[in-house]
Amino acid sequence: MIRVLIVDDQALVRAGFHAILEAQPDLEVVGEADDGVGAIEQARALRPSIVLMDIRMPTLDGIEATRRLCADPDWPGRVVVLTTYDADENVWDALHAGASGFVLKTTTAGELVHAVRTVAAGKELLAPEVTRRLVHEFVSRPRPGAKPQPLAELTDREAEVLRLVAAGRSNADIALEMFVAESTVKTHINRLFAKLRVRDRVQAVVLAYESGFVVPGQEEPRS
Repeated sequence: MIRVLIVDDQALVRAGFHAILEAQPDLEVVGEADDGVGAIEQARALRPSIVLMDIRMPTLDGIEATRRLCADPDWPGRVVVLTTYDADENVWDALHAGASGFVLKTTTAGELVHAVRTVAAGKELLAPEVTRRLVHEFVSRPRPGAKPQPLAELTDREAEVLRLVAAGRSNADIALEMFVAESTVKTHINRLFAKLRVRDRVQAVVLAYESGFVVPGQEEPRS
């Protein structure tokens, strides 16, 4: 059972998402909150698999709430942020804070359910073109105070895997391109996650772009 916490300051939005998710046999809404403070309290108390987190809220916004939750090593869940606009720069800030992806509030019921299941399974929510466009748009911009982070600990194979992940390849695709077993790819990915101290593929890709390790439009491994 995938346990979900819904965080939004609009009761109608919460009610709509609640109804959609509870209709699924494998999803359970364990709580709701209307601001970031409540989100943190309930996330730590209820320990949901997924927190659907609105960005703009009173008292404490969704970006700071995401940052605090994802920085807590004892909290095992993942955050999916909710936004009204796919070109919202705040979405990038939320991904940078540790969110594993985002969905639009105008998304269909099927897309919402798919997003929750995808992130709960530990997979990337980076495949939709809108997310790829957002990453290319905002990560390629110089950010005040942003410092490149070293990726020198990666082996050549791990670096190659990271570039393929940034290019949007699945584990199966990477295995075919590198002529290795899919289990070997998973091992490389788990090791590079540990070295980069990131939770998932989205965070690894964000780091790869921000550090300049991967440049938008040049994601393919160098020969």
